[in-house]
Amino acid sequence: MCYDDDATPPVASTGTPVTSGPLTLTSTDGTRLAAYLAVPERPTGAGVVVIPDNRGLAPFYESLAVRLAEHGHPAIAYDHFGRTAGPSTEGRGGGFPRMEDYAALTRSRQQDDMTAALDRLRELGGAQVALGFCMGGRLAFFASEPRFGLAGVIGFYGHPGIAGPYGPGPAQHAADLSAPVLGLFGGADEGIPESAVKEFGDALTAAGVEHEFVVYPGAPHGFFDVRNDEHADACADAWRRVLAFLGRPGLGQVGLDRPGLDQVG
Repeated sequence: MCYDDDATPPVASTGTPVTSGPLTLTSTDGTRLAAYLAVPERPTGAGVVVIPDNRGLAPFYESLAVRLAEHGHPAIAYDHFGRTAGPSTEGRGGGFPRMEDYAALTRSRQQDDMTAALDRLRELGGAQVALGFCMGGRLAFFASEPRFGLAGVIGFYGHPGIAGPYGPGPAQHAADLSAPVLGLFGGADEGIPESAVKEFGDALTAAGVEHEFVVYPGAPHGFFDVRNDEHADACADAWRRVLAFLGRPGLGQVGLDRPGLDQVG
């Protein structure tokens, strides 16, 4: 897992007015899951579905949703463990997630949960982008499939290749992908060798999928954290690239009337 309760996105607040708060989503199979929605007072950019690591919805991702909203991007982060842990993240101890929580995860269920978050985000209009971390980064890469209707996907240190217990990864399914991909990786990530990143890039090139990969020398897995002072430059560059990717032409909000903001909390 990437982030504990003390982790904080290495992004300063802009102070821009944002409406934010928790809500509950309902997945395809009726599962209720925790989520956190942040909406700017004046949306100007693409909406972002934030996909957490394998610890699920944590304060890091709630804060990140707010930081994105401060830059004009409506953002929703959601939990992976509604089926086993219920629709609240309250009271989860240091031993969470448990093996039974992980055992209930399948890619189809995770994608159904992501779709529930996307459906809520789409109520706000405009284009949508997926932004994921670790396991969530891998899911974000898979979300480049056209059936999700995304304008792009961003993955921080998501394993792109064959990795247990997940099996074949986005690199092996590159022919099924279509939305532009931004991949951000740590050069010292022991779980993701640069050869796996290269293999993914080669597969996307062969499939004709627009992509940009950045590998930060010496940066570990989970480097995007304010506590990693020695990797502050990598964090700043990664955030700059995220905002640039979200700000590409055609991804602005058009005709947005801010429906449903009273239902954020």
